Amino acid sequence: MSTVYLKLFLLATFITIQARSQQPIDTNQIVTIGSIKQYIKIKGKDDSKPILLFLHGGPGSSLLQKNDRISSKLQQYFVVIQWDQRETGETLKLNKSPQPLTLPLFYNDTHDLIDSLLHKFQKPKLYLAGYSWGSGLGFYIADKYPELLYAYIAISPVIDQFRSDSISLAMLKETMGKKARKELAQVKIPFENAEQLYYHRKWLFKHDGQKLVRLSLRKSFVEAWAVTWFDVWSRSSDINRFESLPTINCPVYFFAGAKDYNTNSSVTKDYFNKVVAPKKDLFLFTNAGHGLPETNPDPFQDIIIKKYFRKP
Repeated sequence: MSTVYLKLFLLATFITIQARSQQPIDTNQIVTIGSIKQYIKIKGKDDSKPILLFLHGGPGSSLLQKNDRISSKLQQYFVVIQWDQRETGETLKLNKSPQPLTLPLFYNDTHDLIDSLLHKFQKPKLYLAGYSWGSGLGFYIADKYPELLYAYIAISPVIDQFRSDSISLAMLKETMGKKARKELAQVKIPFENAEQLYYHRKWLFKHDGQKLVRLSLRKSFVEAWAVTWFDVWSRSSDINRFESLPTINCPVYFFAGAKDYNTNSSVTKDYFNKVVAPKKDLFLFTNAGHGLPETNPDPFQDIIIKKYFRKP
């Protein structure tokens, strides 16, 4: 009789533990990473699911306000984590970076956060999604710590920005009008200053049919952004991954907009064809530009869920 009671007790305990490990999670947390407080948003329908960590772009462009738009479906299958990197959004509100901004600093922050999340959720690996600027951080992790990743998802990735910007500058000079050509004549690749970057991006947005009404498209905003970000962004843009990263030792999946002239989709396709990886795929969105997760959130999420990442 005691054996029966013991079995029932163990079964009840198991069910209780299992139930506790399969709870919805929706929380904002402050973690100490790289000697400063940094802000993360954790959201998912089941906290036992695999982790999917997003690395936002910009640099300095938080995805917190867009989290549900770009990941509401993903939250059914993953614990989705958004992180405001140092000098960005909620993390900047908490504290400024005491150190000068360098690529190694961001690389170390990313690695430390991943270690912290794996420990917190008791997972051996996670899925990592790097978006634009964030793709550079993701490529670093995929290169140096592939054992920590089930897969790396490179979204509008920075592959060879010198080549990408050269392609778009030539296109703009050929297709835009006299005023554009006059301003674009001042632009050198790689960009030497914020003004050159502004002129290039200004006419690139106009080429894509976007009016200069958003704050991020104004010259004053670009100049203010450059005070914090231009140097470290330029150093990230200088990296040619055809040369520095010919092999990635974890599965890697590329998401690119066919109309992306910022991180040019032709460069992404070329790199996809050449990079060696245990598993790879390219998803090209015919009607999307650089911001494809925001403009095409449903197909973006559906591909991740249905084709590859439902299970670890």
